[in-house]
Amino acid sequence: MGCPDWPKCFGLLIPPTSVADLPDGYNPDEFNVVHTWTEFINRLFGALVGLSTLITAIFSIAYIKDRVIIPVISWIVLIMVLFQAWLGGQVVLSALEQSMITIHLFVAMLIFATLVFLGWQTLKHKFSISITKQHRRRLLWIALPLALFTAVQILLGSQVREALDAVDQSVARSMWLDQVGLIDEVHRTFSWSITLLSIGLVYFTVKNQIDTTITYLSFAVLGFVISQILTGVILTYGGLPASFQVLHLGISTTLLIPMFTLVFIATEKRLS
Repeated sequence: MGCPDWPKCFGLLIPPTSVADLPDGYNPDEFNVVHTWTEFINRLFGALVGLSTLITAIFSIAYIKDRVIIPVISWIVLIMVLFQAWLGGQVVLSALEQSMITIHLFVAMLIFATLVFLGWQTLKHKFSISITKQHRRRLLWIALPLALFTAVQILLGSQVREALDAVDQSVARSMWLDQVGLIDEVHRTFSWSITLLSIGLVYFTVKNQIDTTITYLSFAVLGFVISQILTGVILTYGGLPASFQVLHLGISTTLLIPMFTLVFIATEKRLS
């Protein structure tokens, strides 16, 4: 709620930098310059994403005769981004209702996954990947659950983040997680399924001497998972530093790139 209204911020196109700059009708107690400008910068980046997807959709028309899937996906992404912008406004108007925040994050993940798919469709001809039908099927049985479990884990993490808003923040920050309850335990425990699947993925690619590109992607997945575990440990036992909260979410999002790419490779029937 750095900006209590939408699409403007405190009724202005460019938000204030001090209480003295607040327009009439706004409670000075609601103003926090850091929160306000964090939210405003978030909106600016949202606008850049919207502009970028529009440009992408326009340029994708060039592929309409040869690879129609590229413009189709590009325009779907544009529609999703516009919906996400509207949804962001609803999050603000709902005063950060927890279910709305979760939906907002889920849609962002869908957009991101669709963009990875678009990237794969655009660039896959530049890669020479060889995998047998049997190995491709087994890869799918590992990579698809891994991607789905990771998506669930990110949503569980968003629930932990929302629960932190409801704790007694008058106590030391290092004590906040102790008040969250069962959802934090579920989030931590569920991470073991992702860790084991990631190890299994690397074991499968190395043992069967799968294509180098696929093997590199599997190691990238495991590397990001290990990084997630380390940041999670620091959050739990290091006093919940705010910078590591951002890093934790950022790594989980980046993890989706190699993970979804493996799913797309496993479902690509034209690979030998």
